[in-house]
Amino acid sequence: MATTAAGLVLLSQPVSTQNQLAMSLAAMATMLLLWLFLDGPRTRFVFLAMGSLVVLRYILWRVTSTLPSAGDPVSFGFGLVLLVGELYCVFILFVSLIINAEPLRRRPPPVARAADLPQVDVFVPSYNEDAGILAMTLAAARQMNYPPEKLTVWLLDDGGTDQKCADADPEKAAAARARRAHLRALCADLGARYLTRERNLHAKAGNLNNGLAHASGEIVVVFDADHAPFRSFLRETVGYFAEDPRLFLVQTPHAFLNPDPVERNLRTFERMPSENEMFYAVTQRGLDKWNGSFFCGSAALLRRAALDEAGGFSGITITEDCETAFELHSRGWTSVYVDKPLIAGLQPDTLADFIGQRSRWCQGMFQILMLKNPLLQRGLKPIQKVAYLSSMTFWFFPAPRLIFMFAPLLHIFFDLKIFVASVDESIAYTATYIVINLMMQNYVYGKFRWPFVSELYEYIQGLYLSKAIAAVVLSPRRPTFKVTNKGSSLDHDHLSPLSLPFFAVYALLLAGCGVAAWRYLFEPGVTNLMLVVGLWNFFNLLTAGAALGVCAERRQVERTPSLPIDRRGVLTLGGRAVDVAVERVSVEACTVRVPAALLTTGAGHRPMGGALTVVPVDGARPAGALPVTLDQVSRQRDDALCRLSFHALRPQDYTALAGLMYGDAEAMRRFQMRRRRHKDILSGTLQFAWWGLLEPLRAIRYVFLKEPRPAAIERVPALPLDEPVQPAGAPPLAPEPVGIGAAAPVSEAAADLTLAREPAEADGSSDWVRLMLEFENERLLAGERARRPSPA
Repeated sequence: MATTAAGLVLLSQPVSTQNQLAMSLAAMATMLLLWLFLDGPRTRFVFLAMGSLVVLRYILWRVTSTLPSAGDPVSFGFGLVLLVGELYCVFILFVSLIINAEPLRRRPPPVARAADLPQVDVFVPSYNEDAGILAMTLAAARQMNYPPEKLTVWLLDDGGTDQKCADADPEKAAAARARRAHLRALCADLGARYLTRERNLHAKAGNLNNGLAHASGEIVVVFDADHAPFRSFLRETVGYFAEDPRLFLVQTPHAFLNPDPVERNLRTFERMPSENEMFYAVTQRGLDKWNGSFFCGSAALLRRAALDEAGGFSGITITEDCETAFELHSRGWTSVYVDKPLIAGLQPDTLADFIGQRSRWCQGMFQILMLKNPLLQRGLKPIQKVAYLSSMTFWFFPAPRLIFMFAPLLHIFFDLKIFVASVDESIAYTATYIVINLMMQNYVYGKFRWPFVSELYEYIQGLYLSKAIAAVVLSPRRPTFKVTNKGSSLDHDHLSPLSLPFFAVYALLLAGCGVAAWRYLFEPGVTNLMLVVGLWNFFNLLTAGAALGVCAERRQVERTPSLPIDRRGVLTLGGRAVDVAVERVSVEACTVRVPAALLTTGAGHRPMGGALTVVPVDGARPAGALPVTLDQVSRQRDDALCRLSFHALRPQDYTALAGLMYGDAEAMRRFQMRRRRHKDILSGTLQFAWWGLLEPLRAIRYVFLKEPRPAAIERVPALPLDEPVQPAGAPPLAPEPVGIGAAAPVSEAAADLTLAREPAEADGSSDWVRLMLEFENERLLAGERARRPSPA
């Protein structure tokens, strides 16, 4: 206590601008030394304490010395608004540092005997999802490593309710009845139970509560329709319930197979941590330390007894997940967070769907804040109240983000002095505060969030979430649950329909930069403050430019998201079986590596049908063979990479596909860890500036793109392999002898194939060998063409 009091006294002492700059620079240098040469919990606290002192010095100066005179009500009013925005950001910073100062890392749960494991009901709530997505999730849930007699998987279908089957629109009613019949049959084939209800009351919460009314397991597991669990999900989680009889929740992170609009359009999915990873890898672990980690709607286990005590899943707000956890924490129940990716899901593909999802989250958290204020909630410990308050007030970010975006324009266009400070003071206080703030955030979150990426996400959402916030403030009970669209098809480059406001803001900020430069260079009496404000506006311009890149939506590279894996299997084609390594898989296709020195260009052969049998992971039951079609083959050094597509999968085939794709949770963890490289402030700033400068050019180019017309696909017959392609107008080429018995030299691989031909045919695998020969002949032809001089 005495140390804190002494620190506050020192903090409040007035110092000169030069001394303030020296103190801030000394703090930066000390923090940098701690960062580079020392590590550990004590170093972490010292680092954050020193940074916090600089931030507090800035806030003290900001409140006492920089507001405009009250005699100028316009400048004073705008200045006060800017100050409130800054105070909000500092509040969020300090609350996040308190919560995340020492995130908890849980040890694995104890392993129980099969006889002691609890009965588990798995709920998969659905509304309008595609049957293929549901089949994959249900099959993955059924193949989890758990005694089958203690595991019941339920499809809770809100798209086939009696209300929908009796819709006044005959087409909608027929579609609902067909959906019900189809999904009922699908569940029967996959060993799941189909359940619907009379009416669509209380959205997802009502659907889950209907499941509770029919299920009887001790533990309830919830998976979103597009969240498929890995085989080890229950083995890594269910054991925690035996340790704590008051445990109501075990939450795991949401990991995704596909990029969100920011990641896809800026091409960062393979190299930058996803936006949600900071929340799941740091914040949820920080909340877990204080018994404050909460239910996130999916990938979670809940104790049935706790839900019964609270009357089921809460449904007053549209974020039933956080509301349910809020109620149970206040009743004295506890929670556990397991920081392991144990499911793989889908994110919204388009910017419009992304904004729609975040609007629902934002409105739901505001509903809880207004209807069930955590500060007034009985039963919560003080630190739990702070934890929930931080999670709810975070969604205020659109207000300060837009304030910071437009504030410099008031000085540039109207000469309003909303921030009274000299250039020297701005450097000594503001610039050092910004750098210190960046250092603390990069120190805590550097592996999970690149510099300035948070600002980009907040700006992109802020333009539209402001309306969502206003709707809740005006009518807290009015917002209704809306299902987020997933799996949208993006088959061509285009501008998002939400892009117009982003172009307007960019044009306004660009004009602001031009006016600031002109006034600073040519207008008499303009001080260096215009230069500082102009630089602030230029940073905002970079943010708006990067956002334009997000609005310029790129076409999808993959029609269905895939996961890099490391599995072994046997590929059977033409009656011959070959050992393969499966390297990447989606619900549509997979890529396998054939251990042979073969190459193909992917042309000159007909697709071949066959089967892929995968070696099961330890403890898993062997699954049936997957029907596949060999579509194309390419060469990678001495191996052949084959693309195998899955066509017309039967329900039982989804079990084999789920075993292949979701058999090993380490595949998702390896993918995440490859992206978790620390991004320092300098390189992160340069990357952000690159986006801000170049992405507007791509967005402008998209303005002039024409909408593609659907065209019939013309299938071009494959050229005979013994007739090389000849450029138009070129002199006729002499016939080339290729293939077995040809006089032309062949590679060692081709010679090996020649020797293997007759025995292979004897084994009934002539199609396989012929295909491999075609691959090699194509390679020889391609090499020969490359060596010829081009025709004049």
